[in-house]
Amino acid sequence: MTDSLSSSTQTNTDSSLEPRVLVFDSGVGGLSVAREIQQRLPGLSLVYASDNGFFPYGTKGEAELIARVDKVINTLLRQYPVDILVIACNTASTLTLPHLRSQLTLPIVGVVPAIKPAAQQTQTGVIGLLATPATVARPYTHELIREYAPRCEVISLGSSELVQLAEQKLRGESIEQAAIAQIIHSLLAHEQSAHMDRLVLACTHFPLLKEELATELPASVQMIDSGEAIARRVEYLLQGRMGTTAIPSENIAVFTKQTTEAERLEAALKNFGIYRQDYLAI
Repeated sequence: MTDSLSSSTQTNTDSSLEPRVLVFDSGVGGLSVAREIQQRLPGLSLVYASDNGFFPYGTKGEAELIARVDKVINTLLRQYPVDILVIACNTASTLTLPHLRSQLTLPIVGVVPAIKPAAQQTQTGVIGLLATPATVARPYTHELIREYAPRCEVISLGSSELVQLAEQKLRGESIEQAAIAQIIHSLLAHEQSAHMDRLVLACTHFPLLKEELATELPASVQMIDSGEAIARRVEYLLQGRMGTTAIPSENIAVFTKQTTEAERLEAALKNFGIYRQDYLAI
């Protein structure tokens, strides 16, 4: 899967060392993935990295984004050697994984919209897809639907507002339930929505709003995301490396820009067992 590694980039390859994983996202959405990893591997040390200096990714051009992610990831790996890199961002995964895998030797786990399990689980043949506008429009997403859900009716809706609402929630700011209700109303306006029984949350920010989303969805709709699958993959890649301790030595949050918004995340990060915040100007 990977070919070469820049000599300036370090990885935590010593098997005698406690394993550590880097979870990377443009904002705080990847914390939903980090939470799933922590639940499955409670003793694993995490570095959670947010490229808040370049947030949001969905509005950036493809070449610009690939270059940015390459720069940030290499800078992070020099500063924080790890065993596995998790790209906990749908936009970054669909655009940058081939490039990253050609440059790095450590295992890289990306995020794929959970269309396949949704298609396998649906009883009605109607599934919803809630993502950012860029992910909804991307050919990669259309190919996933053609490959894994060819016999399903897929109701797609792109929302950038939900990303911002999730960021606000993690900062402890109040969010308007009415805004979420309006977004779900747009999803349910589709003529086949009465038959929808699975909803794919195809942005890692969205599971952070599960309670708010559930309030507006029919009880028959089950939400599905990729967090658990990613956690299982990380566990598989680390088999035989984990000790018996259930307490990690340290979890760290790293931001690419020091902002008031990032500083306001301190209380929320503690809920994820993260008590140290670093800032790297990239």
